[in-house]
Amino acid sequence: MTYFTWRESGLTAECSSLEAMASRFEESASLMRRMANEGFQVERHGTQQRITHPDPSVFEAWGFISEESPVQQLTLIPDLKN
Repeated sequence: MTYFTWRESGLTAECSSLEAMASRFEESASLMRRMANEGFQVERHGTQQRITHPDPSVFEAWGFISEESPVQQLTLIPDLKN
């Protein structure tokens, strides 16, 4: 019997049929297209791919947690006393 090994396991690990796998990929593709339309981008850093957005409020509105170092995440609060 001929076969091939499916290497990607995180997205489709619990799928029990090719139809379920196809549905999962279609859902993922739809989400990625929505993210692209909202301004998210993929940046390559060495062997890693990072999903980025220039507006931290949009990033947070989607429920993502930034992996930037805490120093880079600080927002300066203006001194309102002046």
